[in-house]
Amino acid sequence: QVQLVESGGGLVQVGGSLRLSCAASGPIFSINAMDWYRQAPGKQREAVATITSGGSTNYAGAVKGRLTISRDNGKNTVYLQMNSLKPEDTAVYYCGATARAMGAMVQRYYWGQGTQVTVSS
Repeated sequence: QVQLVESGGGLVQVGGSLRLSCAASGPIFSINAMDWYRQAPGKQREAVATITSGGSTNYAGAVKGRLTISRDNGKNTVYLQMNSLKPEDTAVYYCGATARAMGAMVQRYYWGQGTQVTVSS
């Protein structure tokens, strides 16, 4: 079973920085796009950033210019560098990936378990 494991969350002050990581492991044949989502208390999960296997990126308007997504294909890992953090960035951050497992005929979407980011003022 393909698994995604996030790390790097925590408590940070307004204007601070954090770097999230998400490593994919297991019987992976290929990984296509990798994504970061977030879910604040009482709100729906929302897309934050996405990166294709070729390195093309896209961002939600609210984070553009402050958050940067990158990936290391050799390590099957996606990162989210978070700068100039605001209280409204407080949420559980989830990574997701469109991947094909060894022996599978089709791709499917996998989720990580989430990591808490809290920005205090």
